[in-house]
Amino acid sequence: MAAEVQEQSAPLSKVDSAIDDAPASPGESKPRHRRTSSTVSGVFNINDLEKEGVELKIAPETQRLNWKVNSSPATIEEKDVLHKLLCHPPIKKIDLHFPLGLEVTARNMKGVTIKDACDAIYKQFKKKADDELENPYLAGFEWDREECYTKFIVHQKKTGDAPSGGSGKKKKAKGGEEA
Repeated sequence: MAAEVQEQSAPLSKVDSAIDDAPASPGESKPRHRRTSSTVSGVFNINDLEKEGVELKIAPETQRLNWKVNSSPATIEEKDVLHKLLCHPPIKKIDLHFPLGLEVTARNMKGVTIKDACDAIYKQFKKKADDELENPYLAGFEWDREECYTKFIVHQKKTGDAPSGGSGKKKKAKGGEEA
């Protein structure tokens, strides 16, 4: 009977994963991370970009949104802008830091878009009344490589610009004397 037990266990060549953590062969090793199907090539982790010293460029469209942070991003007039990437090269997630200390995170495995950033901000401010917000309009984002590579600083302003098809040069001309 002992010979039968030996014969039955002899053909088993695979290693039991509960006993030994080493794979039976290099081709059979299991990935120890998320499924690769959910990641997109060309979209980076911001920490990897920091190690490589890559320069990020924030989409200039974020400065012209004229969006009130306690209203849904669906109210933004230029819908096509929402689908643009927030920065180049595209990243999977970014922390958005407000000057008073609040921080929100925008995530998208296919690359964070302007809409993703607006959604993350809106989630924090949707229950605030207009009179509770000192600066209710989004003025844009700033990336300060030296202060913190992995965060964008959120800038806000008191009033939204009047809807216009201009490039914003009039605003600079008015404020040029004060600055």
